[in-house]
Amino acid sequence: MNQPRVLLTEDEAPQREMLAGSLAQHGYEVLQAQNGEEALAIIRGEEVDLLLTDLRMPGMDGLQLLTEVKQLNPLLEVIVMTAFGSIETAVTAMQQGAFTFLTKPVDITSLHAQAERALAWKRLKEENRELKTRLGELPEAGIIAQSQEMRQVLNLVARVAAARATVLILGESGTGKEVIARAIHAASERKAGAFVAVNIAAIPENLLESELFGHEKGAFTGAVAQHRGRFERADSGTLFIDEIGDLPLPAQVKLLRVLQDGEIERVGGTAPLPVDVRVVAATHRDLDAEVQAGNFREDLFYRLNVVRIVIPPLRGRKLDVKPLADHFLAKFASLNGKEVTGIESAALDLLMKHWWPGNVRELENAIESAVVLCRSNLITPDDLPETVRGESGISTAQRFPGDDAALPLPERLERFEKYELLKVLEETGGNKSEAARRLGISDKNVRDRLKRWGIQ
Repeated sequence: MNQPRVLLTEDEAPQREMLAGSLAQHGYEVLQAQNGEEALAIIRGEEVDLLLTDLRMPGMDGLQLLTEVKQLNPLLEVIVMTAFGSIETAVTAMQQGAFTFLTKPVDITSLHAQAERALAWKRLKEENRELKTRLGELPEAGIIAQSQEMRQVLNLVARVAAARATVLILGESGTGKEVIARAIHAASERKAGAFVAVNIAAIPENLLESELFGHEKGAFTGAVAQHRGRFERADSGTLFIDEIGDLPLPAQVKLLRVLQDGEIERVGGTAPLPVDVRVVAATHRDLDAEVQAGNFREDLFYRLNVVRIVIPPLRGRKLDVKPLADHFLAKFASLNGKEVTGIESAALDLLMKHWWPGNVRELENAIESAVVLCRSNLITPDDLPETVRGESGISTAQRFPGDDAALPLPERLERFEKYELLKVLEETGGNKSEAARRLGISDKNVRDRLKRWGIQ
């Protein structure tokens, strides 16, 4: 890691040399200037991480220097020093953008502590600016992030997009895993290349290797021509492998070799073919549990799980329900040529209370249906699907013994989780790992819930 560069501006040579020596001993690269004009010239021509300047100097004083510096580089942090430590001077310096204010004689311990804080704050601002830039490049359609939970997901997307590492996206069905995968591709250096998607669960097992790696003419009955697989089509781009948890063990071995060696071999082929592909995989399964159960190779799991992104279910980010609904309303009103402009408050209340077992996909379908059936310019409760109109937002399909509509929604949801978990545990003969696999959660999640409910 490069040394942070500190520009020290002080007209008194003995004081400047003393401070410069102390900063250098603490690992800083120190540049020195004896006045404001000289400091400004250095900043115009050099990369500087922190400016430490006296306020009272001949010619351009510290406040003038501060103003000029902030115009040149708003992210550069400035610590000002003065022997005239009045409140008025401190306030003026802070108002003009100084990070902090130190009085002379400067306490060395305090100086080092404030320098570290200023540099950390500068790094944070640079990081936030980079994130905002990258987030601004993400495709807008389908990415609604009003909630803190989804903002964290998109921040992680922005961070990982520039890297080459494989990404594993986890989340329930319908949460938008492919949308996030496309966002990673769109914000990456590979965006000019192809984004190729494949759903493992949708391909017959006997055709899977051919779809992924391609085949040569005559490799098997029906192979009348050479076929380029998804990896070849994604060369220089991104391959999104959805439902990776359903990949059979023989194909897992071949996928692992591709990730390790960067080469594929077509079915029936004899020569390896190099491919430059970034893999983004997704599943609704708990792969940790699948590894423990022997259904998924541990070495492949570690190859895929370099960066893990967990998309929360829609019920866990209710702040996104209304903006998502508004987005889908505008989309389907336009597609159907209908002048539907909003959602009645009573209908919105039902949307907010609904459990959304199908997540964003279910919400999209519900709004499309409501737009088609709507007879005015506002969606009413009667326009919503019956499952959403169900009392308190838990659909008829989600009703269960012991449900009580008079209870607060969080308590009802807790009861429902308990009912579902105990039902599946009964079906599996008390096998916690199998129950976790069926429910799409981790073994630890199961154990924690049973402990919280006092169930052995």
